[in-house]
Amino acid sequence: MSKYKIIAYLADWADWSVQDIDAKKLTHINYAFATIEEGKVVPKVLNQKLGKIHLLKEIKAKNPHLKTLISIGGWGADGFSDAALTDESRTLFADTAVEFMKEYGFDGVDIDWEYPCSSAAGIVSRPEDKQNFTLLLKKTREKLDEEGKRDNKHYLLTIAAGAGQYFIDGTEMDLVQHYLDFINLMTYDFATGVDKVTGHHTNLYESRICPGHSSEKAVNLFMAQGIPASKLILGVAFYGRAWSGVDSKNNGLGQPGTPGVKNISTSYANISANLVNKNGFTRYWDGDAKAPYLYNGDIFITYDDEESVGYKVDYIKKTGLGGAMFWEYSSDKTGALLGVLYEGLKGE
Repeated sequence: MSKYKIIAYLADWADWSVQDIDAKKLTHINYAFATIEEGKVVPKVLNQKLGKIHLLKEIKAKNPHLKTLISIGGWGADGFSDAALTDESRTLFADTAVEFMKEYGFDGVDIDWEYPCSSAAGIVSRPEDKQNFTLLLKKTREKLDEEGKRDNKHYLLTIAAGAGQYFIDGTEMDLVQHYLDFINLMTYDFATGVDKVTGHHTNLYESRICPGHSSEKAVNLFMAQGIPASKLILGVAFYGRAWSGVDSKNNGLGQPGTPGVKNISTSYANISANLVNKNGFTRYWDGDAKAPYLYNGDIFITYDDEESVGYKVDYIKKTGLGGAMFWEYSSDKTGALLGVLYEGLKGE
């Protein structure tokens, strides 16, 4: 077995079947998402029942070493601030998270609170989320360990972490990390649908053309909190982000534009098959950022591809990180990006 982790986020609502999942190339699947209702963890995502969760047994049958975690939360998922507020509410959350995990045969719990101390996603937040996040994870770790003693098994506890200073400011990562097996850094969405200027959304290094966020900066932020590199998992994007009405300077990079383009799928499968040097688009490469982008004179698309993922693999090895995770499996059924991760990290 490789010492590196290859973790797939797998969305219940996405278009996939058991046959699409190459389980032998994965170490973990984070199943998205359970949510919180009246303080309890429930099998729903944004008011929709999880309909494919039963298929995980078939996927695990392909790889006996594969671990699965139920990921709780996601963007716009509310209830965390209330669940973390008191010892009683934290106990209810942790107990129901463990019950959910056991009922559906998971090997652990992944918490995706976006984000403590922030209402950016339209959720309830409080200043005391900072300390309560720590206490929520501590309680959940304790409950998982209690169950693990009964089952003679170690149950995993992980989080998805925002890859910027805002997440550091809203949490106590120096304390939190002691309760976690590893931390999935969401080193993507650096440029999003609210930004009126184009940029790389999942670049490894900082760009000179459009300086700002980078995966390397995020890793350094978390390591500065005393977190071992081996606990940090680098995020990879299996999807892109697009803008229209973009000026041609720098082939569209770092230029004003309107975020979001209808009728163009930015899944990597569609980008690679239909847009890279096709249909009027040209692929460009930012050598500083180690990131590709597309431009057709109007539409700009930022994304990860096989070359950029290759650089991320090299960075993971050089920096001693714990591995790679990606959102979201069904966006690249060709297996090209997973193939780069697997070939680069297997057997190391």
